[in-house]
Amino acid sequence: AQADQGFTLQQPQATVSVAVGGTLTLNCIASGVAGPGPVMWLKGWGSGNKTVYDQNNEDPSSRAARAVPESDTDFTIRIRNFQPDDVGTYYCVKFVKGNTGDEEVFKRGDGTEVSVQEAALVPGMVAAAVVLCFLLLLGLFVALCMYRRKRQGGVGSPCPAWTVAMGSFSSVPLQCCAGTPSTPSEVLDAESSHLPSQQSSKEEHSIHYADLQPLPPAPRRGRSPGTAPTEYASLRVAAR
Repeated sequence: AQADQGFTLQQPQATVSVAVGGTLTLNCIASGVAGPGPVMWLKGWGSGNKTVYDQNNEDPSSRAARAVPESDTDFTIRIRNFQPDDVGTYYCVKFVKGNTGDEEVFKRGDGTEVSVQEAALVPGMVAAAVVLCFLLLLGLFVALCMYRRKRQGGVGSPCPAWTVAMGSFSSVPLQCCAGTPSTPSEVLDAESSHLPSQQSSKEEHSIHYADLQPLPPAPRRGRSPGTAPTEYASLRVAAR
């Protein structure tokens, strides 16, 4: 009767989250007087429980060890290298010898529910993800530019569209590419293929082409003042 007076086991941790590979700390404080018998830590309760720590049978190779080995009141333990299989509810239990000499449960704590802590994103991982996304977007942008330049058929940036008069037809916009001013007839041939077909293949139309690119300076002998150097060409081709 004297051993039963005022004995308590306190487990202040209701829930605990631990990262895989970390150290799990389970707190248990005893107070009051109790009969002889060990204090144990059990995982689970009932027929499927597992002994994690036994005060009378300490195993040096076990991952569980007392935080304060010589204390009679502090039965806090630490479990090294926490694994997902260690998830569960842990109880601090006081045993005493019964009338038959076997150890019986005398008091137990309220239990501590243990779960796996999710890994948090560290700043370095966030920065690496941002840089990777930026590089992917940059590569996509470059690939898109190269594809558009390939579709346009030129390496340089396209020049503004020029307008060419095609005889009695309306003006047709002509777009040339940078780096090809010496081959205007090829461009005209490509554009003229889109014109309506004519009834007579013998009918001819005049095509006037003006190259507005500046020419090298030339002597002004025999040239009236104020005349700028230009180049003008008149072509006659058979209509298709």
